[in-house]
Amino acid sequence: MNININNLKIFISVADEKSITEAANNLYISQPAVSKAIKNLEDELSAKLFKRDKRNGLIITDVGEKILLLARQMVNVENKIYQTAFRDNNFLGSKIKIGSTPTSSNLILSKAISIFKQKYPFVFIELLEGSSNEVQKMVEEHVVDFGIGISPFNDLEYHILVEDKMVGIIVEKQDSVSIDLNEEQNNLIFCKSGQEAAINQLRKDYKIRFTESLIVQNGETVVNMVKNGVGKGVISKFVLSSIPNDLTICDIYPPIKMEIGLIAHSFDDLTPVASEFIRIIYSVINRN
Repeated sequence: MNININNLKIFISVADEKSITEAANNLYISQPAVSKAIKNLEDELSAKLFKRDKRNGLIITDVGEKILLLARQMVNVENKIYQTAFRDNNFLGSKIKIGSTPTSSNLILSKAISIFKQKYPFVFIELLEGSSNEVQKMVEEHVVDFGIGISPFNDLEYHILVEDKMVGIIVEKQDSVSIDLNEEQNNLIFCKSGQEAAINQLRKDYKIRFTESLIVQNGETVVNMVKNGVGKGVISKFVLSSIPNDLTICDIYPPIKMEIGLIAHSFDDLTPVASEFIRIIYSVINRN
């Protein structure tokens, strides 16, 4: 059986978009061409890949989910072959997909992408952002080449980039102050971006629920909320280091340590262009 790799690429796009119309728009081909490619692939495999639902549109079948995972791996291998062949020509025509938390995109990837694009202008970079759990899922399902997330990293391979911890921030200028999260749980402001794992750790290990706490999207909002007396902030020390402020930084109890790291199925199996991008990420981290 010779499977058409182009049909697999169209299948992946339809699965990602859950729409033949959107897949056609993304691929710059007609809807009939997309439908034909899916039908040809289903005929080749003797398997139904999608089912239609009046309310939810296209839904991938159970066997389709399994084939999707393998299809991503096949397309990745094809990409790796071309990248290896084009390596001496600045990876001409190559593509890299990266998953990242918004915080890591801002503090790590923004510099790395700038350096990489100057050196390899013909490489297309696609950045997909989400929570740390969502980034891990992207890596597990081969949606991205690699990701940058926050510990724990479960069964994925990982390389630590930054040793981090959560700290408290308050307005008062005091010595030896600390924040007891259990006592202050109704007066706390958390940064949602990238900190889900830390909050889940507290809920699991210390049964702290934070039912009345504020959870905002970014570190700048946490700082401004604290300045305006809304509450006491709990934020990543790494994130806080990039935000100008005159607040008092203090310890929290229970302490929360975490790591920001690169994650992949196997770093040895990454495409040449992905490996080169990671090399540049390390150079950015080492400069800071």
